[in-house]
Amino acid sequence: MTEEWKSKKELFDVLDGRVEAGDFLPVVLKRAEKVAIGEGLCVVQSFEPVPLYSTLVDLGFEYQTDKVSDNEYRVYFYRRESKEASMGKTLHPAALVNYGKADKALGKIAAQFWQLTWKKENPAIDIKTKYLLSLANAVGAGRLRQATRELVKAYSAGVTVAELDELFTLFAWNQGFGTFASEISPSALFAAYLWIKEQEKKGKSRGDVMKELLDKFGEKNPEVGVFYESKM
Repeated sequence: MTEEWKSKKELFDVLDGRVEAGDFLPVVLKRAEKVAIGEGLCVVQSFEPVPLYSTLVDLGFEYQTDKVSDNEYRVYFYRRESKEASMGKTLHPAALVNYGKADKALGKIAAQFWQLTWKKENPAIDIKTKYLLSLANAVGAGRLRQATRELVKAYSAGVTVAELDELFTLFAWNQGFGTFASEISPSALFAAYLWIKEQEKKGKSRGDVMKELLDKFGEKNPEVGVFYESKM
């Protein structure tokens, strides 16, 4: 990492995540897309936003984190080059933000644990298999909201419809036909699975399917999203 940009980091535009409601990462990504090479962005958060690091590095940014206080972290992102993120890079552990809202120390621990679990160097288990395992674990625990999110991530990582067919057959076997019929079949998880199959039968590319999949089964879907927004 070169150092000269750090002398002008205080001039970067500031994006304060502490006042943003809902899913913060899309807001960051939208702003980051507009940052030109040689310019930067300062992200302020009440806990260290570890998941942002790899996401913006993949877009061509370098970064430096300054801990101002226990309740304020400033991360300076400098754009060294312009890269186009793959669809999978737009997915993220959105619920981590909720930990920080409840307890700042817990949010930091959760972010570090996520980094260790999902961003380990030279992992023995490939990312697609990890997503499938996480999906299956969520179904087994009855967390169908999480399972739907893991399905979207697994598809972005390259899982095939044939693999999903076998996985859902295992759900019927392991969870029981009654649970499959009454809980899994009516869920957003099953709807997303069937929708993927239908779109691929129509000959759509994985990229096109992913774009619509994120729209239909992303944060805007009340059966999938993890953020509470007050209606008051």
